[in-house]
Amino acid sequence: MTGMMERNAGTKAIVTGGAQGIGLAVARQLVAEGCRALVLVGRSKEKGAEAVSVIEKLGAEVIFVSADVSKPDDCARVMEAGLERFGSLNGLVNAAASSARGSLVDTTPELFDSLFATNVRGPFFMMQGLVRHLLAEKKPGAIVNVLSMSAHAGQSFLTAYSSSKGALAVLTKNVANAYRGNRIRCNAVLPGWMDTPGEAVVQAKFHGAGPDWLEKAEAAQPMGQLVKTHELAALITYMLSPQSGVMTGSLVDYDQNVAGAFGE
Repeated sequence: MTGMMERNAGTKAIVTGGAQGIGLAVARQLVAEGCRALVLVGRSKEKGAEAVSVIEKLGAEVIFVSADVSKPDDCARVMEAGLERFGSLNGLVNAAASSARGSLVDTTPELFDSLFATNVRGPFFMMQGLVRHLLAEKKPGAIVNVLSMSAHAGQSFLTAYSSSKGALAVLTKNVANAYRGNRIRCNAVLPGWMDTPGEAVVQAKFHGAGPDWLEKAEAAQPMGQLVKTHELAALITYMLSPQSGVMTGSLVDYDQNVAGAFGE
C-alpha cells in the first residue's frame, strides 16, 4: 500500500490560489507526498515568485501562471502552460476564491457577478480544461474543490458568497457523476472559519478587526483554534491521490461546528 509520503508521486497538479493560504499549503503537502510537477495559479506575480521559490527548494518542478480564474481565457491559458511544461496533467485543486461581503439587500449586481465569476465560473472552466485533456488522453484524474461551510446557509453578510459555494457544491457532484466511468473523480471540502493571510485582510477591511483578531477569534472556538491550512491540506491531498480509491462526489465538512446542530 502506498504510504502518505508517496501517495501523490504520480500526481501532476494545477493549484489555483496557489501562491498563498490554502493553495500554497496544498502545494507544499503535495510535494511532501511525492508530487514533482506543479502549476500554481494566482494574480500576484510577486507572491507567485515567492511560492515558486518555496516549492523548488522542496524539490519539485513548478511554474507559476499569473491569471484571473474568473476569465475563461485565463483558465485555458493555465492549462496550455501546464501541458507545455509537463506534457500531461491529472490533478486540479480549485482553491482560488473571493469572500467579499454582501447581504441580500446591499449586494450590488457587480459584486454578485464578480463572486460567481471567481467562485463558480473559474472552477467550472478549470475543470473543463482538465477533463477535456483527460478524456482525450483516456487517463484517470482527480479534482478537489474548496468550498465553505457557508454552502450550508452562511451568515447574513455572506449571501452572494454562500450562494456561489452552494452552486459549486452542485457542480462538484454533477462532474463527479458525469465522469465516473472515465475514472475522473471530483470531490470537495467545506472548511469553516480559517486562519489565512486572506482572512486577516478581510477581518481588517470589513470588520475593523485589530492585529489581535486571531487570538480573540480562537479563544471563542470550541477547540480553541481556527481551521489551519496545513491540517486541511493533508485531507485535500488525500482526496486528490489514488489512495482515496473510488471516492467521488463527496462534500466533506471540515469544521468544529456541526451543520444542523443547535446549542444545548
